[in-house]
Amino acid sequence: MEKRLYRNTDNKVISGVCSGLGEYFNLDPTIVRIIFLILFFGLGTGVLIYIILWVVMPEKPKMIE
Repeated sequence: MEKRLYRNTDNKVISGVCSGLGEYFNLDPTIVRIIFLILFFGLGTGVLIYIILWVVMPEKPKMIE
């Protein structure tokens, strides 16, 4: 099965971007959220990157049981 990048809406805080990135890179979503906070407060680019990813990343498809 090929690995795909999705927004994970099951484990989301705002839109699931950090959760999806964490799942894709096999990281804890909290670490990804901290990285976005550092980018936001340190460089001021975290919000812009987050919004772009929110628009570009598709939602993870729901599994039909």
